Amino acid sequence: MYKAVPWEEMPYDEQLARRVREVMTGRDGVVERRMFGGLCFMVQGNMALGVDKERLMVRVGPDRYEEALEQPFTGLMDITGRPMRGFVIVQPEGLLNEGDLREWVGWGVDFALSLPPK
Repeated sequence: MYKAVPWEEMPYDEQLARRVREVMTGRDGVVERRMFGGLCFMVQGNMALGVDKERLMVRVGPDRYEEALEQPFTGLMDITGRPMRGFVIVQPEGLLNEGDLREWVGWGVDFALSLPPK
């Protein structure tokens, strides 16, 4: 059974946002936008990732959703009381090293690139 992780209207973690920016450096079509009370990273107009507090929200899509939830330190993304399928929250413990962060960023970017550009 998965537990819901609330997505609260809180300021986003600037340090985590900086780390995500570093991983995203050199990618085309990346735009940052304030959404969900945090900072989201759009790739070719499609949402890929988001940062709030010290957590990372990753849009993994429906095909990798269950696989993502099986990874350590993940949970459901729940903004309105209903989990958003295709999105997971990664807790800070799952982002301690750069390799883990790069892997999660890759999941989000890969899904965003699988969609038609907006």
